[in-house]
Amino acid sequence: MDTATLCWYSGLLFGLLPLLLQIIWHWNDLLFLAKLKLRYGLSENGNGGGHRLPLAKWIWRGNRHVPKPPIRQTDHHIMHPSQQQVRAAVPGLPHKMDNPQLLGVKSMFNVEGTQHARIRSFVVDAINRPDSLRRIANVLHPTVAAALCSWSEKGTIAAYSEIKKMTFKNTCKMFVSIEPGPLFEALDKYFNGTTPGIRAYPLNFPGTALHYALKCRRKLTAVFRREVERRRKGRSEGNHESKDLMDGLMDIEDEEGKHLSDDEVVDNIVSLVIGGYESVTLTSTWALYLLSKSPQVLQKLREENMAVGKRANGDPITFEDISKLKYTAMVVEESIRKANIVSLLCRVAKKDVEYKGFRIPKGWQVLVWIRSLHTDPKYFDDPMSFVPERWDVPVKPSGYQGFGAGPRICAGNMLARLQITVILHHAVLGYKWKLVNPDAKIKYLPHPLPCDGAVMDFEALC
Repeated sequence: MDTATLCWYSGLLFGLLPLLLQIIWHWNDLLFLAKLKLRYGLSENGNGGGHRLPLAKWIWRGNRHVPKPPIRQTDHHIMHPSQQQVRAAVPGLPHKMDNPQLLGVKSMFNVEGTQHARIRSFVVDAINRPDSLRRIANVLHPTVAAALCSWSEKGTIAAYSEIKKMTFKNTCKMFVSIEPGPLFEALDKYFNGTTPGIRAYPLNFPGTALHYALKCRRKLTAVFRREVERRRKGRSEGNHESKDLMDGLMDIEDEEGKHLSDDEVVDNIVSLVIGGYESVTLTSTWALYLLSKSPQVLQKLREENMAVGKRANGDPITFEDISKLKYTAMVVEESIRKANIVSLLCRVAKKDVEYKGFRIPKGWQVLVWIRSLHTDPKYFDDPMSFVPERWDVPVKPSGYQGFGAGPRICAGNMLARLQITVILHHAVLGYKWKLVNPDAKIKYLPHPLPCDGAVMDFEALC
């Protein structure tokens, strides 16, 4: 082969190679668009129904394995109870790839319709009753006080890591009365192994995140099932006293006198822990972070807590006292809005839906972009600033979705607020803190957090 021919073939090869790689990389997209063209057409009214598909403007290709494109939506109405055409889902995973066993097949996160309403009512009654919240507040105070004291002894802490340890300890004590020890350490390992599997690529074989997550989830099930059985036996023998949220779920009964099954108790305990302790950790971290950059807010917060928290006998404030901390409640809400721990909520169309002139085909995902709502000037003046006073007046309708909306609004929202309030109360009463790296970059996956974990100098007030 002469030089000219060799050069021609080499040029052809290296010229076509990038094109071939692009075709391979975008093959799923091209295949999907071809199928979409054949089924609906891509013109404004090409689907024959007079409604456009929310296609080019809304397709999100962040996950290459998604066969149907999520629709990014900043309108809250898709969450409204009247919107029965959609169901919950894991963002980025089509429903056939969801792994309901991770959160629990009988968890309120996975069931639908009347079954969801029934289980959710049990969970809400067990968690949000005044006597439950009062008991929880009493559990939180000594643990939080001891943790903050240890932080001041260390001097410099990574706030996220320290708050996570404290919050998990509180969670185990609140939910199942488990104190630090071998079982506590095992639960920490199992929960940390289960959570990453929720959004993992759906490949289940040794070495994958999903495989390990399912293994950890089975161990969690075994631990909590043994605990439920131990309590049932103790009750039958008359030597078990109800004292935590697992007992609450076992005790609650509906109008017909029916209780949750053991499977329902176990699945909902696991899912509540997964859904709760990480979000409380992150929001509390952001609250301390934001307060360190807002000295006037911190001073006002400290003054309110000192006024309410001064007790002659030295006892911690009661649940009733906490309800008087109006400015503290504003700080908590503003921290939730600014932190945007849950940046989006996902729903899947159960049937073809017509919405605002668009047709959303059955099986498509709808992503409600919470972060966009919370930073929209239409709902919040100066949205990028930390301004707790904005909560002194009612927020504009539907602009705030920190705990979701509709029939699937977070069942533990009162519990989460209570935990964050108690942490802030003890922090501002006895300590001061300063960020070591105030200009640290922020990472956003899987959740927003300063890259250094919010390292800060933490010391007792003189």
